[in-house]
Amino acid sequence: MFRTALRNVLAHKARLLMTVLAVMLGVAFVSGTLVFTDTLGNAFRNQSAKNYDDIAVAVTTHADQRDDKTRAIDAATLKKIQALDGVATATGRVDGFAGVADPDGKLIGNGWSNTGANFAPGKDGKDAQYTFTDGSGPTAAGSIALDKDTARKGKYEVGDTVRVATNGPVKEYTLSGVFTTEDGAVNAGGSLVLFDTPVAQKLFLRSGEFKDVAVTAAPGVSDRQLLADVKPLLPEDAEAKTGKVLADEQAEQIESGLSSLNKLLLAFAGVALFVGIFLIANTFTMLVAQRTKELALLRAVGASRRQVKRSVLLEAAVVGLIASVVGFALGIGLATALRSAMSLIGGKIPAGPLVVAPVTVVAAFGVGVVITVLAAWLPARRAAKIPPVAAMNSAHAVATVKSLVLRNTIGGIITLLGAAAIIGGAAQAGSNGQLLIAGGAFLALIGVIVLIPLLSRPVIALVRPLLLRLFGVSGKLAAQNAVRNPRRTGATASALAIGLTLVTGISVLGVTLGQAVDKLTTDNIKADYMVSMASGDALDESALTALAKAPGVTAASPQQAVWLTVDGAGVSASGITPGDVQKVLTVDTVSGSADSIGRGEIAVAEKTAKSHGWRTGDSVPVTYDDDKKENLRIGALYKDNEFLSPVLIPRDKVAPHEGRADIREIWVKTDGGASAAHEKALVDALGDNPGMSVMDRQDIRDMFGGSVNLAMNIMYGLLAMALIIAVLGVVNTLAMSVFERQQEIGMLRAIGLDRRKVKRMIRLEAVVISLFGAVVGIGLGMFLGWAIGQTVAAQIPQYVLVLPWGRIALFLVLAGLVGVLAALWPARSAAKLNMLTAIKTE
Repeated sequence: MFRTALRNVLAHKARLLMTVLAVMLGVAFVSGTLVFTDTLGNAFRNQSAKNYDDIAVAVTTHADQRDDKTRAIDAATLKKIQALDGVATATGRVDGFAGVADPDGKLIGNGWSNTGANFAPGKDGKDAQYTFTDGSGPTAAGSIALDKDTARKGKYEVGDTVRVATNGPVKEYTLSGVFTTEDGAVNAGGSLVLFDTPVAQKLFLRSGEFKDVAVTAAPGVSDRQLLADVKPLLPEDAEAKTGKVLADEQAEQIESGLSSLNKLLLAFAGVALFVGIFLIANTFTMLVAQRTKELALLRAVGASRRQVKRSVLLEAAVVGLIASVVGFALGIGLATALRSAMSLIGGKIPAGPLVVAPVTVVAAFGVGVVITVLAAWLPARRAAKIPPVAAMNSAHAVATVKSLVLRNTIGGIITLLGAAAIIGGAAQAGSNGQLLIAGGAFLALIGVIVLIPLLSRPVIALVRPLLLRLFGVSGKLAAQNAVRNPRRTGATASALAIGLTLVTGISVLGVTLGQAVDKLTTDNIKADYMVSMASGDALDESALTALAKAPGVTAASPQQAVWLTVDGAGVSASGITPGDVQKVLTVDTVSGSADSIGRGEIAVAEKTAKSHGWRTGDSVPVTYDDDKKENLRIGALYKDNEFLSPVLIPRDKVAPHEGRADIREIWVKTDGGASAAHEKALVDALGDNPGMSVMDRQDIRDMFGGSVNLAMNIMYGLLAMALIIAVLGVVNTLAMSVFERQQEIGMLRAIGLDRRKVKRMIRLEAVVISLFGAVVGIGLGMFLGWAIGQTVAAQIPQYVLVLPWGRIALFLVLAGLVGVLAALWPARSAAKLNMLTAIKTE
């Protein structure tokens, strides 16, 4: 039977091609994902281990320039550590944000990974953490060193003047050297600027203090012993660990981060393989149907049902194995391409080999072979049921009325259960509701797939008159052919339906959330500009002063983060500029007046006031961050605004209790609205600082809505694989349908249907099947999009369901186009059939 199975595979190479392609793409997706994430994980783990290779003990503090309470490592403590027996070196480190301007004044890097640190040379004048390729490290206040990639991007050479932005005003430095590093910020596409140690301390912490200390051990000294000696010397908030422990912890963090990416990619690979199941099952169903006589003859000459079934499953296993081999090789190529693509878009992956783990090989081949065999199981079971008497005629095994009734009943029950779970999840909301919807969506998809053959006749019957009117006999024949075998039409349409269910659901949810976020910004923001640090760090107070004095500025208010303690509980507040805040943000009062903030009173958000039982006019005892207490009067209650903290307090009230103001953004209103002249005035007022971002209202809307659009585009890209496999399914169905209808097509040609009309008939059949699958998928997708939206509606004040009719129409057009393209080869093959040869074909 194995030889029979192998012969059948070789005899039907062309018919099995699409199946091989579907399995190959799915296996490539799985193996490529596993190889890519394993390679990334290995590279970053090796880098992490290398960074801590020579470090015996690492001391970490959470000291911050704005926080006087958390102690750093002072020079005296560092000297004590250096004097310990067994310490070879102890190097103090300090870091923070530092952005480098390119020759056009733009920031090099992405903001959050632009870092500055201190150059800490040893007795030999070198810092072991950096290797200089040109020049030397900075040893004077006016000099810096740059990492090699940043120097290349900025076209800087040793001796050039470089503009560097920190949290204060931008300054100019002389480039003293260029170095290479394995620093994670640089590998993430950012930049690293090295300053002389005293300069770095003043910029990022305080003079004479360090955030961290790296300790190396003398030969023969235990890391654990050194750790025990260092700990007693440290301030209370400092943390010390051995280099090995830190390397292991960082490796775990890398593993955890890549695990999420791995699961996401594998989930979409699963969708692609699930779609491929329909193509595989369709292919083997048609092959079995076309080989009824052959299989019946095998039964007649003594083959048992088990042997016939085993023969078909062996064919599937051979096809799965061939597809897995090609798909695995393609997956390795895909992983290599992804790695190169990350480098092209600015992400630098540490050097390291391509990792092909044994589990990846097993998973790839296991998935390819098992999926193919499982998909072929039902056709194999049907093949085994073919009676020997079928060898005497051309009758094919057809589904009985009883089997169809049972199928439709089961499909209806599963669909109803799925729909009920989805509706229940929408009513419940939150993460529990989303889990319920996910389970319901799976059931609903399975149920609809089971029912699709039943749905195909009435749905396609609706378009039959239109096809007849527009395309005549070709249209009528196409509609009849589309429903001739409901199971086959259903299986083909199911593949498209699954892909479009997910695409439509994502579109409905994405467009709805995008418009809600957009409305949120337009309704709550009056300002023309928002100024912030590109790094996300706090702005220096000098920026607020400069912006308030800029030409054309009519109002400027910061969002200064303030922490108040009320009745033992923390309350988030914003230090704002009274009078100006109402001009830049919507402060919709429900009682009292926002003008009361100018009289030293506070305004409280409606929900916060309700939770504390506060009313306008109440006096609230608060404790500031410096433990000073004061009674503050509530002058107004306002409607909750996503861009305002629960409490608004005048800046001059909190100024005496804060060290350095924590200003995250400054909202600016200009005379006559946003314009190029106003933007230039703001940029000039900030000293043309590349580390500061000046965004107009459209930029703000794009920033908040951009993440939604980016997520949608990623989802579309990942689902493209499933849609490609669905298209292959349409091609395969039509090609094999043409093959088994050769006699019929020959008869049609003989009675006058010309080649052009034959091609049109096949194309229309493909379009009808594709549109049928699209309609089912779009309908289910809109239902799922609505349900998932209901689970987050309560968290988004401006949430209103939006059905993207434009995109839905585009999906239908694309589905029709898919049908046309999928029919090119089958239609051409049908038109080229010799009518006399075709008529004689059995």
